[in-house]
Amino acid sequence: MSKIFKIIFYSIYFFTYSHVMANEEAKYDIVKSNNTYEIRKYTDRLAIQVVSTNGNNGFRKLFNYISGNNEKNQKIKMTVPVTVMEKSGNMTMQFYLPSKFDKNNIPNPTGSDVEVINIEGGYYAVIRYSGRASENNFIKHKSILEDKLFKDNISIKSPAIKATYNSPFTLPLMRRNEAMFKVEYKD
Repeated sequence: MSKIFKIIFYSIYFFTYSHVMANEEAKYDIVKSNNTYEIRKYTDRLAIQVVSTNGNNGFRKLFNYISGNNEKNQKIKMTVPVTVMEKSGNMTMQFYLPSKFDKNNIPNPTGSDVEVINIEGGYYAVIRYSGRASENNFIKHKSILEDKLFKDNISIKSPAIKATYNSPFTLPLMRRNEAMFKVEYKD
């Protein structure tokens, strides 16, 4: 009987946790939409990032920063999405910062691996998918998006970006993942 109680308790705990993980999402306007993808216009936004050769410890370093491991010992609410991209053989992981921060009030990182950056706004083509945030699932959807953009004569201006929105405890069917590219687009 106690095993059933534990299973029910942890299921409710993890399900609830997965819905309260994030408070704010990066703002954008949808400027084009079709059955495969949408084109979003983002404004400039601040982020923190870690660049590494293996990508394994980036999340922990970024999470430590928002947990108060910064010059002001200030806790910062987690936002979504968490993005990952490969550039020049290195993995770059980014957390967007809440909109209340600007370059004048953001706490500086204490670790040299964490960097505060401004992500320049612009147009991004995005395909949404559910399921696990595995590399295979990402590659599949990135390829679908890339092929469709090529057919629609939309120029890609960045490496593929993997965006995840949910905690690892969210059921795969309920997860929101995205593959995206910065693109050249005119309204």
